[in-house]
Amino acid sequence: MATATLASHHLHFCFSSSTKFSITNRRRQVWLNYPNRNSFSLVFCSSPTSPPPPPSSAQVSEPSTPTAESCVNVGLDLFSRGRVKDALVQFDTALTLDPTPIEAQAALYNKACCHAYRGEGKKAADCLRTALKEYNLKFGTILNDPDLASFRSLPEFKELQEEARLGGEDVGYSFRRDLKLISEVQAPFRGVRRFFYVAFTAAAGISTFFTIPRLIRAIQGGEGAPDVGETAGNVAINVVGIIVFVALFLWENKKEEEQLAQISRDETLSRLPLRLSTNRIVELVQLRDTVRPVILAGKKETVSLAMRNAERFRSELLKRGVLLVPVIWGEGRETKIEKKGFGLPQKAAASLPSIGEDFDQRTQSVIAKSKLKSEIRFKAETVSPVEWERWIRDQQKSEGVTPGEDVYIILRLDGRVRRSGKGIPDWSQIVKELPPMEAILSKLER
Repeated sequence: MATATLASHHLHFCFSSSTKFSITNRRRQVWLNYPNRNSFSLVFCSSPTSPPPPPSSAQVSEPSTPTAESCVNVGLDLFSRGRVKDALVQFDTALTLDPTPIEAQAALYNKACCHAYRGEGKKAADCLRTALKEYNLKFGTILNDPDLASFRSLPEFKELQEEARLGGEDVGYSFRRDLKLISEVQAPFRGVRRFFYVAFTAAAGISTFFTIPRLIRAIQGGEGAPDVGETAGNVAINVVGIIVFVALFLWENKKEEEQLAQISRDETLSRLPLRLSTNRIVELVQLRDTVRPVILAGKKETVSLAMRNAERFRSELLKRGVLLVPVIWGEGRETKIEKKGFGLPQKAAASLPSIGEDFDQRTQSVIAKSKLKSEIRFKAETVSPVEWERWIRDQQKSEGVTPGEDVYIILRLDGRVRRSGKGIPDWSQIVKELPPMEAILSKLER
């Protein structure tokens, strides 16, 4: 739904021309100002699997003449009580009642959530695409909403994310802008270099423009004609300069696109789900600052051998926060997700914000984080193995490795790729390479 920043939730919209509504539930409340109305409140939506908050009369009372606003609120109430099909009818009705942009965004976003809950990935993607393109939905909302975790494991999300990365037809423009900001942090002088490339190209072009007539006069000869060799040399220098600076500018653009693609892949990786030893399902982003996942991808024999070899270094690897994530090629085609729905069980820790959020907002409560740490063991099981395979193959292509080879990928505490290699990892070397979790170098990774 509408939000001024990249938020990790979807929101209930309540409007009033003369009053202020305060609707809270088991999560938290957010207040924003809205022009042309006194105020309205935005609050988290409870998924159908969680007990709904006691409805107030403002939520459940349906006016005799329905409006887009009332239909959205009635739909949200129905959704919170598990009546997803009826909620869809209300959101569809809201879109036919001349909604304001913010009401249309709310209807489309919650309609997408309903489709995601029903496992209808294409319909959910179509609703989100419209909200992104026409109603300024922030892509970060889709990325960070725990209730859309099931949608983020579908191929339709991958397609939508790629559209947002490219910024085509203004879909996800804010997402591409945020990617660019991260890219600028990682390569801070790229913009300066491109400015100078453009400036030097322009200078060389102007110089060439004035030098060519001199070259013509030199070739024609006559009294006062400039030297042919010197003038031709100047023209050649200018032309070569233009070619070099244009090539450098294009190279910088190519490197930026590659970097944006890598940042997008890192974001996709952070949303891949894992099942911990306690059977809790979390997204990889929830384990940031807590573990260093080591992804072992390949044939069953290779992965099994790597796991057995790791057992000999178990205690040292645990001190370094290593969590083994085995991915066996082809296994995903035979695996089904046990339960559709809005992602995480109630006991799961809240998903951490990623792109577009301040680092301070990533911090979980001490209790929730300590519980999560107590559940992490030496090994985790992948959920949606097909999506894990797809990400690994994309990563292999980007690094020039033949997709489908046996590889291992070591991640940093912040979730980015530290390094990767082919075959079985050398665990003794990894123990030497990774500092213990309490070491200063580890704290710098967080």
